[in-house]
Amino acid sequence: MPLTINFELSDQDLEHFRELMQKAITAAATEAPSAIIAGTEKLLARLRGVELPEFIRTRMTSLEMMKTMLEDKGFDLPDEERQRVVSALTYFLDPDDIIADDIPVLGFLDDAIMIELINEELQEELHAYRDFCQFRETECNRRGTEISLMTREEWMDSKRIELIDRIRERRAERGRRGRRSLFGGY
Repeated sequence: MPLTINFELSDQDLEHFRELMQKAITAAATEAPSAIIAGTEKLLARLRGVELPEFIRTRMTSLEMMKTMLEDKGFDLPDEERQRVVSALTYFLDPDDIIADDIPVLGFLDDAIMIELINEELQEELHAYRDFCQFRETECNRRGTEISLMTREEWMDSKRIELIDRIRERRAERGRRGRRSLFGGY
């Protein structure tokens, strides 16, 4: 019989998670983005072999999407947005974060909470990437081309530029509404 547990994070709790993210970003500032991406891949590979509670597993798919977005040559995420996503991934590379990852069932609870916060923070990038993937798939189907064989053509570049502009417009709108960013000036 499933059990539902709901909890609410206070502003103070959220500030604590923001501070943890900032520490991870600062600690990883000397790391090459490729090392952070490789570390994320190792984490994801390890998670594929671990039985996780569903509420954690569903959130971990966001990490996969972020890593894929960074590696997707067709999307070619610009440096500013790329740095935001790389910075977000740094938190997950420390297996001894708030709750050590090797603790059964609960080890990734803090990671699931952080993913929720990052999903909110990076909603423009993630939404644009989902749209891009859907557009690319639709366009490949229309052209009868496999995604893996597709080259980066002008039609992809124009769509990417449109989506990046939308990221920035939506982020600016959130800023005008007084939303504080985890990533400072990004």
